[in-house]
Amino acid sequence: MVAFSLPALGATLLPFAGAIPGSMITRRNRGWYDNVDKPSWRPPPWVFGPVWSCLYAGMGYASYLAFTGSEGTVRRTAMTLYASQLALNWAWTPIFFGQHNFKAAFFTLVALWGNIAACGYQFYQVDKTAGYLMAPYLAWVSLATALNYWIWNKNGDSSEAKPQEKTE
Repeated sequence: MVAFSLPALGATLLPFAGAIPGSMITRRNRGWYDNVDKPSWRPPPWVFGPVWSCLYAGMGYASYLAFTGSEGTVRRTAMTLYASQLALNWAWTPIFFGQHNFKAAFFTLVALWGNIAACGYQFYQVDKTAGYLMAPYLAWVSLATALNYWIWNKNGDSSEAKPQEKTE
């Protein structure tokens, strides 16, 4: 049985700190995104919120396990990888939805994917559960990378498409 602790809760909630501004950017650009050419195999829009909520909670708790299960250089390496993947994760939404830059967003995801893989490996070396908790995140970012690439390929480097005006 896992005992409740404020540090574990804080670590679990930390990834949501960057998700909140990201969700506001996404909402403001929903109309723009509706007009972007997207593949038929993309997940439905309602899936993204619940999936990201689970992934953020999982990676946050994984960071707690890795932090408490290590010390010294191992801890610094694990937490540096964690912080850098979190920064890349938080950067993607403003690049894609805010700047409408598909090319830069794609390369951000490529860097994020490599960082998640390295972070997950490092977490696994410290605590197997922490490493396993990063696996669904890596899988989802793999899908996101393929989706971003498809959108970039079909829409060009960036899109300044404006949302369609509502007619009454």
